[in-house]
Amino acid sequence: GGLGFPNGAESSRRMRKLRRGLRGSRIRVGLLFVLPWIIGFIAFFAYPFFMTLYYSFTKFSGVGSPTFVGLANYRAMLSDSIFRTSLFNTFYYTIIEVPLSTALAIGIALLLNMKVRGMAVYRTMFYLPSVVPLVASSMLWLWLCNPSAGVVNEILSGLHINGPGWLFSVTWSKPTFILMGLWGIGTPMVIYLAALQGVPRSMYEVASLEGAGPIQRAHYVTLPMISPAILFNVVLGLVAALQYFTQAFVMTQGGPDDSSMFYSLYLYYQAFRYLNLGYASAMAWLLFVFVVIITLLLFRSSKRWVYYAAGH
Repeated sequence: GGLGFPNGAESSRRMRKLRRGLRGSRIRVGLLFVLPWIIGFIAFFAYPFFMTLYYSFTKFSGVGSPTFVGLANYRAMLSDSIFRTSLFNTFYYTIIEVPLSTALAIGIALLLNMKVRGMAVYRTMFYLPSVVPLVASSMLWLWLCNPSAGVVNEILSGLHINGPGWLFSVTWSKPTFILMGLWGIGTPMVIYLAALQGVPRSMYEVASLEGAGPIQRAHYVTLPMISPAILFNVVLGLVAALQYFTQAFVMTQGGPDDSSMFYSLYLYYQAFRYLNLGYASAMAWLLFVFVVIITLLLFRSSKRWVYYAAGH
């Protein structure tokens, strides 16, 4: 100390101060790099998210100042017949399409997991529909399912079967959308295929030695081992089905006779056709709460049927 060198305590303090300065500098540089994302998140997500909650309690046309009306928008839903129809159509589509698409995607993945010559071609063929843009696939299905000149009804008439009206029929419009959904299951199929290839072959060998047949091996080995992928795809499928919009907007605009008026389509009409943004915001928040509840229930129930390997 007497020769001008800092003693041990003073040196330690200087080192701590230097470390704090370096840490603070790194934090400032890091925040500077993520600042554009933070600004974008606040401006385009957080602010609209919370403003729609406020607008759901107001009467607002998008022009002028919103008028606070309390729970009037939520009460109006109870007497809105088209709102109830859109709920029914959405639940009808979701309850049928999600289980069917899950079962079909798993079945096709099982077939595509077999060792057969030309399997890469088959996998590509089944995956291709999922990469077709939604608007393009919607126009394709409009052409295929045209009641008078569509390919599907032409084939049926060749078999001496009177084809239905498909999208132009109140009875067949929703089943047509379900069939269209089953046509585009390439993405979940690929996820199931990847999960199947991660199942150890030794487990099938042990099951075979124990006398398990193909169905028993699928039930006790395959499905438990790919159950995390099933949970993932079911959650995504439910969220997508409850927000079904693009195909109905392009193909039917909610018709005929509101038979394809899905919830998100009616929400869009309320917001941008009728300029009833307060009512549309209330519908959006109701949908958000419902999706959160369904997702939480799925995750809670997953403890009983989803298997995670030890160490994961």
